[in-house]
Amino acid sequence: MASKDDRLEFEAHKREMSLALGRDETAFQHAVDTLVHLDKYDYAYLWSWMGVPIIQMPADILATQEVIWNTKPDIIIETGVARGGSMIFMASLLQVIGKGRVIGVDIDIRAHNRDSIETHLLAPRISLIEGPSTAPETLQRVQAEIPAGASVMVVLDSDHSRDHVLSELRTYGPLVTEGHYLVVADTLLGRQDMSQAPTKRSKVWYPGDEPYAALKAYMGETDRFEIDEALNGKLVLSSSPGGYLRCTRP
Repeated sequence: MASKDDRLEFEAHKREMSLALGRDETAFQHAVDTLVHLDKYDYAYLWSWMGVPIIQMPADILATQEVIWNTKPDIIIETGVARGGSMIFMASLLQVIGKGRVIGVDIDIRAHNRDSIETHLLAPRISLIEGPSTAPETLQRVQAEIPAGASVMVVLDSDHSRDHVLSELRTYGPLVTEGHYLVVADTLLGRQDMSQAPTKRSKVWYPGDEPYAALKAYMGETDRFEIDEALNGKLVLSSSPGGYLRCTRP
């Protein structure tokens, strides 16, 4: 007797549970408490992708994988190169898909990080652009890397101050194409209280001066994006809850 094909049912249940989880404030607060505790061990810094430090929460890596696999963008722009693992991760997915490039933008790409990226086997799918992410000349260099008609996804993960992230949203949001995603990293900073702000960083961002505040301001300025409720709903052990936006208009 043939087994039942329950793939659609499975996906429907997964969506239902993701939405329900997104409404469970108690579960979210427990997750925040756990992440605050784990930060003393530099939890987000403990991971790598194909040999390069990725500095991401595992949940965010999986969520980004789902987005890239489902939408298959031609171009992924990431502001904030850091040690390069996120770029290698996204390039590896594009390699499997069989198309696409990752453009990394950072005001300071340090020599050892550049070496890790440019000597990696996935380097042919990566372009690095050094300069202030919101400077007109930097944007021009980014646009020059985007072929006509390409589908574009954007990930913002550089300076996390509200004003900078809002400026990046205004600069790079218009580049995202219909059906693709704009990801605002580290929105968790705006979902914690003052006492939970991570302090083991070169700079501390408190609620109100962080990416989530910028995202809310930007959503009040544009009608091109919607929050992906199911995807964000399951991001309870994540640095970017609420940060995955789908572009709904040309």
